[in-house]
Amino acid sequence: MTRTSLQTSNNDPPPPLNALTLTHREFAAISELAHREFGIELGAGKEQLVAARIGKLMRRLHFSRFRDFYEHLLADRTGQCLTLMIDSLTTNHTSFFREQAHFDFLTQRLFPGWEGNRPMRIWSAACSTGEEPYTIALIASEYLRSRSTGIPCILASDISTDALEAARKGLYPAQRLEQAMVPWMRKHLLRGEGQWDGWYRMRPEIMEMVRFRRINLVQSLPDVGTFDLIFCRNVMIYFSHQTQAQLVKRLAACLEPGGYLFVGHSETLTGIQHDLQHVQPAVYRKRGAKR
Repeated sequence: MTRTSLQTSNNDPPPPLNALTLTHREFAAISELAHREFGIELGAGKEQLVAARIGKLMRRLHFSRFRDFYEHLLADRTGQCLTLMIDSLTTNHTSFFREQAHFDFLTQRLFPGWEGNRPMRIWSAACSTGEEPYTIALIASEYLRSRSTGIPCILASDISTDALEAARKGLYPAQRLEQAMVPWMRKHLLRGEGQWDGWYRMRPEIMEMVRFRRINLVQSLPDVGTFDLIFCRNVMIYFSHQTQAQLVKRLAACLEPGGYLFVGHSETLTGIQHDLQHVQPAVYRKRGAKR
């Protein structure tokens, strides 16, 4: 589940001979806009990569001049062009069962001890193309379906409309899943045939556990309710310290007392003021008894 900002991708073609060149002022304008709207830091040294991806988007939208494209960005009240820009500037890198220790924590400590009188509520706050929330759903279906409390309700959100569209399909190349396949998983998957040979789709009962929604984490959060578990992994490393602190505060407010926040193993809340209790690497708990 993970959004990584401005990393080179194997799918990035070599720049065309007439590739866009951004002036220092133009790069600064795009950087300021990306930070203001999405909290993403476009650091020095990324000018060429940013220019290549912005240039590709400009050609797609039939703009020949950066100034015209930028003015369209600012004037577009629908936000669609801004969304296309962030999709072009970011690469969604994720996998099933990524950072296995978190899922071991679910199966060994959280799920066995769950004594709530209602289904657990879980938020995958940067779900990318769906691997993280579907991993959670697969594990929950296996470990909680027979419990009287029922299976969890999972909210999966991302800022990328393209990523969300892919996630809603629940369709993945076999090699992506088989690398993480454990014996019990196959019963929760449909194997493609004919033109879909070499693909898997999540079974309907798994897909029904997950509700997808577009949410921008650096803006005021919509009314999503409170959660027992929040996964927000490998996102904050691309935000400024101030944006990180604001996001942690928002996420903590969305946790039930006794609820858990999972961040990426390359992330830490050290230096950020918060009231969460450190449990183990990349796992934090909100103080208070479970309701």
